[in-house]
Amino acid sequence: MNASAPPVSLLNGQDAGVDALRVLAQVNYGHFTSLQVRGGAVQGLDLHLERLRQGNAELFDAALDAAAIRAWMRQAAQAGGGDCSMRVTLFARAFDPRQPLREVDVDVLVAAWAPLIPVIKPLRLQTRPFVRAVPQLKHVGTFPLFHHRRQAVRDGYDDALFIDGQAQVSEGSFWNIGFWDGARVVWPDAPALRGTTERLLQQGLVAAGVGQLIRPVAVAELAGFQAAFAANANGIQPIASIDGVEYPEGGQGAVLALLEEAGRRAAWEPL
Repeated sequence: MNASAPPVSLLNGQDAGVDALRVLAQVNYGHFTSLQVRGGAVQGLDLHLERLRQGNAELFDAALDAAAIRAWMRQAAQAGGGDCSMRVTLFARAFDPRQPLREVDVDVLVAAWAPLIPVIKPLRLQTRPFVRAVPQLKHVGTFPLFHHRRQAVRDGYDDALFIDGQAQVSEGSFWNIGFWDGARVVWPDAPALRGTTERLLQQGLVAAGVGQLIRPVAVAELAGFQAAFAANANGIQPIASIDGVEYPEGGQGAVLALLEEAGRRAAWEPL
């Protein structure tokens, strides 16, 4: 999809109307997944669909029509020429918060726009106390994520890194974080949304024989790592600093090369 081309928005396979978007904005009850599409194919497609299945089960007690969703994703990607950024949001126009257990039909909004170019500029992060609600779901309640990112930028940083009440690192505003201790990749295990890219990287690192460890990571030990990185659907981004802890650019190369190789191991699956 050309950067100047208008975004594509499909509601259950048809052009999305203003009313549907208004309902989603007002009710703010739903879940989604975000991904990059290249040549009509996606990395980790099964993980994205599993995320949507989980969200449907927890928010609507509903099954997921994976075949229909794949068809609508394919339709949106083809409208954009096969390369695009995509978000698939599931919500219900008939959902009534006064009767939250009433059975409703789940609507599927597929939005596609120009593919994003990975940002390689190292991030400067500010730690901020916050634990997202229902962290196992990628839900549409994103206000606090934007708010904390805005506050961090206002204070002169690039983004926010969340810590819980025990000063344990959890995740970034819209990305997962990992660390390199010189021999292994260390992933924090505090409550957080476990991203698809994080899971693909973990699988790729296993296949490459690279050591990994999932454990609590305290703010007090951040200076003991050689490097840190952020990961989401837009790629891998090095981290330059967290509060007053600096990660020199020269120490990032080894782990970034390992992560890029791990990421390439994930197959691209046609929609």
